[in-house]
Amino acid sequence: MAAPNILAVVQGGRLQYEAVLLAASLAETSPGARLYLAEPQPGPRWKADPRISDPAVRGLLADLGATIVPFESRAFGDSYPHGNKIEALAALPPGEPFVFFDTDTLILSPLSQVPFDFIRPTASLKREGTWPQIEPYGPGYGDIWKSLYDLFSLDYQSSLDLSEPDEYWRRYLYFNAGWFFHADPAAFGARYLDYATRIRDAPPPTLLGQSLNPWLDQVALPLVIHSFGGGRNTIPDGLLDGTVSCHYRALPLLYARESDAAVELLERIATRKDLRRVLRDFEPVKAMIYQNRGRKARALFDRADLPRREQMIRNTLKREGLWLR
Repeated sequence: MAAPNILAVVQGGRLQYEAVLLAASLAETSPGARLYLAEPQPGPRWKADPRISDPAVRGLLADLGATIVPFESRAFGDSYPHGNKIEALAALPPGEPFVFFDTDTLILSPLSQVPFDFIRPTASLKREGTWPQIEPYGPGYGDIWKSLYDLFSLDYQSSLDLSEPDEYWRRYLYFNAGWFFHADPAAFGARYLDYATRIRDAPPPTLLGQSLNPWLDQVALPLVIHSFGGGRNTIPDGLLDGTVSCHYRALPLLYARESDAAVELLERIATRKDLRRVLRDFEPVKAMIYQNRGRKARALFDRADLPRREQMIRNTLKREGLWLR
């Protein structure tokens, strides 16, 4: 199968600078990879123009080999920016395999090392039990997830990890939507959009009291993946979210918990003259890298013994005045 198209979403503001880092890391480690940056267009779903307005950023992204492609926000927009990753799939060439990455990702080594099984999609298992939030006397994990599988006439039982105990969140198919892949963006995107909007607009009664913002993309994603015959671990562990890619989420978190290889790559590309001219306008890069505050953040944590929950890391960084996003 041909090498996949790589997709991320770009907008003015934070995402444009993250996209520069993503594009530069991909160009260095996977030369020749096709990177599409999907850009939402202004329209009734946006209060302000979401596009990149800085020509220097647009020019740098082109120099790094990225192709910016437009898409229309018909279902989401300002009300749910996470929905961009769903609607952006329509901007890719149909019928060609793709891998989606959030822009807050670095590619650490060649993507060719990943034996993608595009007919058996999967997504990131680098997640916590963020959804659903179980309330006393309310429905449990099983009832909530089964109601969603029933909504789309999917086989619920085959989605379960029976090695995990009943009513423990890991038993149920749940992903981080920071990366996912499939053989056809048109088919995957259409189904993802259908499932997400139906859950948003007419959720099952078991979802009463459950927040879908910002979790809607991660609620719908496992259902879509399961519907296409995918599931957990259809590629070897330790590559994506490991030696090949790093979904860092925020630069202070990268310094706090990610590998030495990720820090070294970040600092090497961010200090390139062509990138520095643009990235110096992004406060997290300016503070964490150019002013060396990232090294102070890194010294606060033992990577071999990190706090169990991300929020504990964030709280420490905030207390030390090192949280920037």
